[in-house]
This record gives sequence, structure tokens and C-alpha cells, in this order.
Amino acid sequence: MLADELFVGEAEGHLDGSGTLAIHSQKNPGLTCRGQFVSSEELGGSGTFLCSDGATATFDFRRQGLFRGYGAGNFTRGGLSFVYGFAAEEAAPYLNLPRGKKLALNGPVLKLIDI
Repeated sequence: MLADELFVGEAEGHLDGSGTLAIHSQKNPGLTCRGQFVSSEELGGSGTFLCSDGATATFDFRRQGLFRGYGAGNFTRGGLSFVYGFAAEEAAPYLNLPRGKKLALNGPVLKLIDI
């Protein structure tokens, strides 16, 4: 969630703890963000990214195993919260969803819908 907007994408982690991420807005797929992060099992991780419209973010996250985690940070247009490795119904407690909205799958596509 970036400033009340749902973004989805992929992250790739490397054995040395470094990684990259690429996300895009569900509402406006042309709005993309790319960044980098570092991570360790003991300390969790942190990173930054830059979006195609010039917005930037910094974030920290906690790992819950090798393939799951959650985090939050600062985005130039508002708050930032995210999860990785969670099913849609498991993600809500870790995200700052807009009031009156929830995550749901519409076929294979994750959407932000009215409650």
C-alpha cells in the first residue's frame, strides 16, 4: 500500500542479503517503482525505491522466515506498508488499508475492494 493505493510486484533476494524489487500500481499499471534492499535473518531489512513519477520511499521490514515478511516506511506522497509471501486474507493485519476497503482476489488478480 502506497498512499492508499495498491501496488503489486516482485522482489528478488540474493544469498548475500541484497535484493531488488519492481512494483506497479494496480489502478495505473504505467506507474512503476524499482528499488533495492538489504536483509538479514537477525536484523530484518531495509531499502529504498524510486517511482516512474519521481516519488521515492524508504522502508524497513521484518522477516517471518525465508519467504514471508512485512514492513512499513515513508513514501513522498503518504504512508507505505507491505507484505510478501502472505495470502490476501492473511495480509490485512500488516497493512494500512484505506478505511472501508479490504484485499480480495478477483481470479488471479489482487484488488482493493469495498467492504
